[in-house]
Amino acid sequence: MAVAKPPYHADVVGSFLRPTAVHAARRAHFTDKTLSAEALKEIEDAAIRDVIRMQEEAGLKAVTDGEFRRAWWHFDFMGMLDGLEIEHRAAGGIQFHGVATKADVPVITGKLGFPADHPMLEHFKFVAANSTVTPKISIPGPSAIHFRIAQDDIGHAAYRDDAEEYFADITATYKAAVSAFYDAGCRYLQMDDIFFAYLCDPKIRAERLAKGEDPDWLISRYAKMMHDAIVDRPDDMLIGMHMCRGNFKSTWVADGAYDPAADAVFNQTDVDIYFMEYDSERAGGLEPLRLLPKGKKRVLPGFITTKTAELEDLDDLKRKFEAAAQFADIDQLGIAPQCGFASTEEGNAITMDDQRRKLDLVVKTAEAIWGGV
Repeated sequence: MAVAKPPYHADVVGSFLRPTAVHAARRAHFTDKTLSAEALKEIEDAAIRDVIRMQEEAGLKAVTDGEFRRAWWHFDFMGMLDGLEIEHRAAGGIQFHGVATKADVPVITGKLGFPADHPMLEHFKFVAANSTVTPKISIPGPSAIHFRIAQDDIGHAAYRDDAEEYFADITATYKAAVSAFYDAGCRYLQMDDIFFAYLCDPKIRAERLAKGEDPDWLISRYAKMMHDAIVDRPDDMLIGMHMCRGNFKSTWVADGAYDPAADAVFNQTDVDIYFMEYDSERAGGLEPLRLLPKGKKRVLPGFITTKTAELEDLDDLKRKFEAAAQFADIDQLGIAPQCGFASTEEGNAITMDDQRRKLDLVVKTAEAIWGGV
């Protein structure tokens, strides 16, 4: 039976809790140096087949590899680009509420580019070869490079001297990536571009101003990068974009409603499908949805959290969608969890059973509101 094409009313952001076998194998390979790359891949392959089956059995029509081959949602992809490396430092890390990540740091070493043999092209092909529904891959959006790399870590003089050349090369890198994923068979590509939401946080906006950067200008410039990277994609390729306020061991970084970024996100990026964090008061109100243009674009407000185990109530979810429908056409809405279940390999503070119950609720909600996924 042919599978309906996206967008869907039920979807997922992409990352899942790593099984014990994957944790052990990656530790043996990367830390202990006792497991070969070939043996690691075999273990990852088996776990990915299982997580694909889990998603299909839940009733989802778009599936991912759970990001099982990654340590981070963004740094792995970035470190596989030309001109960019990930350094492992002794101290530092990204500060979340009450906890910090390990100190992996992206560094520009030369001219940016997307290599023809980028490993994630094969990662996508593996999902496509092992799924019976729509294969999807999530990669970090263009803004991740600019936002995450400190000025002192830009080792390519041209980018320090000319910001526009820097932005242009990030855009060109992503434009090449979009083309390469299309050629690999990808028709549903998701870019996690969370820094639009970060730049809605008053304290982060103040930090950027202190660095001499206008946060509103950055929002517009990030939207232009996304637009220019994806605008020439073929008509049969859909682009999704996920936005959240940080996700590490069930904690977060940012607060603030989407209002400062909503117009840029909905009307300047050329994105088709928006995954938006809406599981707490930190995300603000639903009013920004009024800026979603009428038509085929779709928003999946993440009313179902991945940060805690408590299962949301279906009737409450229905009420939330009634509220959302005051600002956007109900047929242009859908449901997905507010983020991945494991944006880093450490994962959130929930169990495998909790994760599956959340997926089942995503599908159940879509069936209750739209009559299907």
